[in-house]
Amino acid sequence: MAKILIVDDSESIRVELKDILESAGFTVFAGVDGNNGFQIAESQDYFDFILSDYNMPGLDGLSMIQKIKTLPKYETTPFGMLTTESSKELKDAGKQAGIVVWVVKPFEKDRLIATIAKVFEKFKPRA
Repeated sequence: MAKILIVDDSESIRVELKDILESAGFTVFAGVDGNNGFQIAESQDYFDFILSDYNMPGLDGLSMIQKIKTLPKYETTPFGMLTTESSKELKDAGKQAGIVVWVVKPFEKDRLIATIAKVFEKFKPRA
């Protein structure tokens, strides 16, 4: 099944996301902030999808995604943003950075899984 990296500084959100996605059959890694998320992405061979919070201490989600995209192995990886933020400016910057889906907090389990399934219809997982 697909390999997903989630990055959120909220422990409760990370645990909830991990539980939801693992119960849907995904292999899930979790990062605690943008710097940690980058380190995890750098240390793994690949991720089929990376979902990140925007507002995090240190390196925010958008900056983390831009940094991960500089690694050749992630040039075609789809990214998602999980956030309460939804300004047009942020969405425009996100689109330029390769963000293909926006998940607004609070999220619904079924809608989250359906959204990720749609991503994998367009971007086939490696596993």
